[in-house]
Formats: sequence, structure tokens, C-alpha cells
Amino acid sequence: MDKLKILIADDHALLRDGLKALVNEEPDMEVVGEAENGRVALEKVKQLAPQIVLMDISMPEMNGAHATRRLKQLYPTIKILALTAHEDNSYFRHMLEAGASGFLLKRAAAEQLIQAIHIVAGDGCYIDPSFAGKVLGNLIRFPATSKSEPDKLSEREAEVLRLTAWGYSNKEIGARLDISVKTVETYKSRLSEKLQLTSRTEMVRYAVRQGWLEDS
Repeated sequence: MDKLKILIADDHALLRDGLKALVNEEPDMEVVGEAENGRVALEKVKQLAPQIVLMDISMPEMNGAHATRRLKQLYPTIKILALTAHEDNSYFRHMLEAGASGFLLKRAAAEQLIQAIHIVAGDGCYIDPSFAGKVLGNLIRFPATSKSEPDKLSEREAEVLRLTAWGYSNKEIGARLDISVKTVETYKSRLSEKLQLTSRTEMVRYAVRQGWLEDS
């Protein structure tokens, strides 16, 4: 079985050691390299061709957002899982805009890290539940008709998109909005067609571009 090849980019050696130990315990993953800043991460990706980069946001020389943007330009299929100790909307927004497919707080449990890697590897988008809960109120308060694409979504379609972007299942969305799962699926199909969004990652980035994650 081919293992997922992972690069760890973080300026703290102890944290890199800890992450490496956790990842290498998994039978389907291996850490193929480490980098202490974004510039070195670019060099190591070129040399080692990892499929996933665990990317710290705050690093010297070149920060995580800049490195992520460059990596996605050079290697569009590479997956970036952002790691941060900061529970701040702006960090989340900047990393997703740069092209990250996941966002994980460093205080997350080891099981969350492994789950996030699997989700990102499978072309999904992972958002730390603790962070999602912190800013969900701000997200839902924004109107559906902000910035671009002002008239395409109905209010209910926008609600479904927001909740989908935050990782809620169809069943959970239905419960929150008091509608059936089938109705949720219908709204998702409609909004996906209107906005030409083909994945939850694209839905998250759309929500970011709309400004729904700005601080209130």
C-alpha cells in the first residue's frame, strides 16, 4: 500500500518532532521531510514531492499564507493543511484564500490531526470544530447578498452553503433549519449549479470571498 507522503513546515523543532511521531504511527502515512520556514518548505516540496504539507501559519522568512499561495501556483494538486495556535478569523481567511484545504488548531487532539489529513487527502476540506464554533455566529449574521454574485442565491440556499462550508452534514443542516435531508440536498444542488461549485472546499472559499468570515 502506498503511503501518503507528508511534509511538516513549522519553525518549532519540538512541534515538528511531535507531529512526525504522530503521523509516522499511522500505517498509511509517512513524513518525508521537514522545513523551518516557508522558503525551505518550497525547496523541500520540489525535492521530495509530498502530497500533503502540514503548514504552520506564523513562520520567519516566508509565512504560511505566502508559502501556500506559491505552492498552489507551482503544484496545483498539492494539499495544504494549515496549523495555527491563533483563533483569529483573519488567519483562517488568509490561508483559505491562499489555497489551503484545511485549518487545524495546534491544541487539537491527535485523532483530529489524523482525521484532518485523511479528509484533505480525499479532496475534502477540514475546519477545526472548535474554531468553526467560535466564528459560526458571525458567519450566519452576514446577508446572502454581500459583495459579488448578489442575486444568485436565495436566503435559504445561502444558509445551506454556509453550514455546508463549516462541515455540517446534510442531516445536521436539516435539523438546524427544520427541513428534510432531501430538501437540503435540493438546495445544495441548486446553489452548486448557480455558483458552479463542485466541492465543499470551493464552498468554503466562496464564503471567504463573500466576506462572511470578517469580524463583526
